[in-house]
Amino acid sequence: MRLAPLMRRLLPLLVPLLILGCASPRGLQAPDDYTLIGPQHMLEGYPARNEDGTVNVVVEIPTGTTAKWEVDKTDGSLRWEFRNGVPRVVQYLGYPGNYGMVPRTLLAVEDGGDGDPLDVLVIGDPVERGTVVRVNLLGVLRLLDGGEVDDKLIAVVDGHPFQTAKSLEDLQRSFPGVTTIIETWFTSYKGPGGLTSSGWGEAADAYSILDAAIATYGAR
Repeated sequence: MRLAPLMRRLLPLLVPLLILGCASPRGLQAPDDYTLIGPQHMLEGYPARNEDGTVNVVVEIPTGTTAKWEVDKTDGSLRWEFRNGVPRVVQYLGYPGNYGMVPRTLLAVEDGGDGDPLDVLVIGDPVERGTVVRVNLLGVLRLLDGGEVDDKLIAVVDGHPFQTAKSLEDLQRSFPGVTTIIETWFTSYKGPGGLTSSGWGEAADAYSILDAAIATYGAR
């Protein structure tokens, strides 16, 4: 049997299944070019944390892409954000990681937040939009957007070399430059007067922010 041609045909089908720690996006429906509907409400249908201690993240924007999608808090679908009547595309380099949100979390406006779920950047190779990944938190990049708290949790997923990092210190030692790239990207992509950084927090800080956002969501 000629296995090489067979594997070439099967590889595109197998790759999504080889991404460890990921719930396959199979089952997503696209009623139009700007909407993805999952098998569950993407905000309410998944727990923020799993029994094994990992954190769930819904991937909205895959690594290296610029189309600005986000979960609709009302109906739980994933939608391409519109601005001035056209789909929003970030006018900068593609995202430096898989950008998404933690289900069942909230950064309340009255607490200085933006009224949205907690944002997470999962560093590593691109993961298909709409995938739910199980991650471990390494730290938090503390950001302000127009005076509102807009912190970005930084996370890794199993099955990637970054998983060897258990802290920001590990990440900086084993993968020098990654945190600088992330901070530079977020403080630059909106141009002058965009996001400003107040530095980094460790994993304990990230989990504290997560727990507070879970509590805020539960009390809404």
